[in-house]
Amino acid sequence: MNQSKYQIIADEIRSKILSGEFPADTTIPPELTLQKDYQVSRHTIRQAIALLVNEGFLRKEKGSGTYVDVKYKQEGIMRTNHRTIGVVTTYLSDYIFPSIIRGIEKNLSEKGYSLLLASTNNDYQQERECIEKMISQGVQGLIVEPTKSNQYNPNLALYVNLKEQGIPLVMINAVYEEISAPFICVDDTQSGFLATELLIKNNHKNLMLITKIDDLQGKYRMKGFIKACEMYGLQFAPDDILTYTTETRRQVVKEMLKHLEKKSDITGIICYNDQIASSLADHLTKAGYKIPEDISIVGNDNSALSKMGSIKLTTLNHPKEQLGSDAADWIVQTIEEGREQENILYEPTLVERDSVKKL
Repeated sequence: MNQSKYQIIADEIRSKILSGEFPADTTIPPELTLQKDYQVSRHTIRQAIALLVNEGFLRKEKGSGTYVDVKYKQEGIMRTNHRTIGVVTTYLSDYIFPSIIRGIEKNLSEKGYSLLLASTNNDYQQERECIEKMISQGVQGLIVEPTKSNQYNPNLALYVNLKEQGIPLVMINAVYEEISAPFICVDDTQSGFLATELLIKNNHKNLMLITKIDDLQGKYRMKGFIKACEMYGLQFAPDDILTYTTETRRQVVKEMLKHLEKKSDITGIICYNDQIASSLADHLTKAGYKIPEDISIVGNDNSALSKMGSIKLTTLNHPKEQLGSDAADWIVQTIEEGREQENILYEPTLVERDSVKKL
């Protein structure tokens, strides 16, 4: 159902209140100004304000103006007695995320906290909506997986405001480099290095990398690939690194097959994750390639996908459930001790199976 104009305007004003752009106990712009800004009638502006007054975000004072009501913060603080932690991930039911969420949920439950869960689908607007909803519901802390962490995020000011409001936050799997935020991550540069080094030590000299470029993990895994090539004196061409984004993921494997038709000397491929590696292995097999006889493949994350199918993938370990449990520990200790805990950086380890051949 389409929202009416007054609901859209109310959403925008509410967003500015929650982000701190309209601070508590200050006036919002006059009705006439809002009317001009949004190009709507005064009646529509009054409907939007009435909705926010009813929700407790605004209060009207006769002869003075319309104020951001401090009650919305006080009520939020009262609701935190429910001991709720907000958890925002890019996805919920796919790939490694159920294991991470299970680790968070189990640990929080043991500590007497409940979990408010949401996903962004790696979309900035959905990320903003998730965070604002959780703030309005009075969560005591937030565990967040960043959205498209290797790109500029228009929600950075919202995260800065969280710190100013004293809401504890820890980021998992990646972190926005533009802001100072605590994190719990795998050393992705080392992951890329170890995957590449394994192929080099198995005498592979013509390698390709498939990596996701809108997330920081992909950038760091590419850095590890380049580092290993430099260390071992291996040359690679610009088109030996194939990149994709959230939106182009489904096309990248087909692009790789086209590259292999032009570069028949490629013997080893490092993949951003097991999802890509598994899909690539299936497509290569259908195209008549044998794995690992013709092409060796290394995945990442040691997901269930690496153990499925006829080819068991060599991959890098990701401490999925442990990461979730550690994130729960981090946020609870920060809340209860009143100070941020240390960052956690896991060292990756190789999980060798059947998809790499020694030449």
